[in-house]
Amino acid sequence: MNMDIAVSYEIPDAQEYNNLRIISGLSPKDEVGSEVGLKNSIFIVTLRDSEKLIGMGRIIGDKGCFYHIVDIAVAPSYQGNGLGKRIMSEIDTYLKNNIPKNSYVSLIADIPADELYKKFGFEYSAPKSVGMMRKI
Repeated sequence: MNMDIAVSYEIPDAQEYNNLRIISGLSPKDEVGSEVGLKNSIFIVTLRDSEKLIGMGRIIGDKGCFYHIVDIAVAPSYQGNGLGKRIMSEIDTYLKNNIPKNSYVSLIADIPADELYKKFGFEYSAPKSVGMMRKI
């Protein structure tokens, strides 16, 4: 496998974004919603093998107090090569260099990805608080 992976900060198109989500085991999103959401991201990092999107992650939030890490995804055939760590390193560097002190950075971790996030200083919020969600 070619591991000459290019790191980019350009917004992927909605279709390739959804394709990556689906093959990575994440839920598909509405294409119009995807276009709006991607455009409104605070920070996006993508990994490409040639032109093919094979990994990504992004930060969303209010650009002041609250930041949420989403869409950490790596195509299955590329998993196990440290690419999730590479994505999180890019996100961590952005956070350290660009957000105000005492900002709250959160994420929802699927198991076993929680082990990756622990390496970047994330801790479980329970029992003081727990993640909640609602799909519309």
